[in-house]
Amino acid sequence: MATTSTGQSEVPEAERYILLAMYTVVLVVGVFGIGLMIDTLKSNVRSVTTMAVLNLIIVHMVFLLTVPFRMYFYACGHWSLGRGFCKFISVMIHAHMYIAVIFYVIILVVRCITFYSQRDRLEFYRRLHALAASLVVWVVILLVIFPVTLIEYGPDTGASTNQCFVFGEALKDKATAAINYLLCAVVLLVTSVLMAIQLWILGAIYKKHGRTALSHQEFSAQLKSMCFVMVILICFAPYHAFRVYYVATYFHETDKLILKRLELKNEIFLAVTAFSACDMLIFITRARWKSILSWCWICS
Repeated sequence: MATTSTGQSEVPEAERYILLAMYTVVLVVGVFGIGLMIDTLKSNVRSVTTMAVLNLIIVHMVFLLTVPFRMYFYACGHWSLGRGFCKFISVMIHAHMYIAVIFYVIILVVRCITFYSQRDRLEFYRRLHALAASLVVWVVILLVIFPVTLIEYGPDTGASTNQCFVFGEALKDKATAAINYLLCAVVLLVTSVLMAIQLWILGAIYKKHGRTALSHQEFSAQLKSMCFVMVILICFAPYHAFRVYYVATYFHETDKLILKRLELKNEIFLAVTAFSACDMLIFITRARWKSILSWCWICS
């Protein structure tokens, strides 16, 4: 899971500004969406979906704290905060991506279960059980997965200390390449399966209610589920599809110019994954959007 440029070469100015703009949008819109979601989220915390969404918000918040450091690097064109901290910031975008996928899958699976079981929501027996389940997930992430990833991620290849995210050489290792292929295959397969299931559910609802389906709450709820699938499809699938080609080429290619161009493309695809931090906008109701737009109109 390595990224960006080789050697001591700086990221070209055009790409730096593109990446800076992308991360700026992610930070502003992500913070805005989370702020509104925290303000409006008043659901039952025993609900499995609600707890998954709350955990997803925490994941986004932690990731967004690291975004300003990426913006700093792309704005300045150099890194002066130490190699270890660079490694940590680089790991965080990957950690955010895969942890977010886990919670997306939980949310979508729970919504599928409630649809087929004809229940309003799937709940834990007690609030303590909900907190315990979240704690177990975070213990595994923080005490097992994250430390191992941080230790094994991005071996030192002698790159300039003024540059950051210079971990492409790790892909020359067969084990690292194999892990990347496996992750790509899993994410793309999960995306395809979730998309197929969600389309089938929407089709079943439309078949049941006909033209009046759009006015049913059941259909609206499943549209939100489809929005989560679309977040995975738009933000994560392109990166992993390109990643397969990127890893295969990097493993065999020796031309540094070709590798540099590939790494820049990979970094842009990676930046697209960060837009998943804006997903809380899915939950903002039409009435809330009207009040926000009215407030903006008054302020202007």
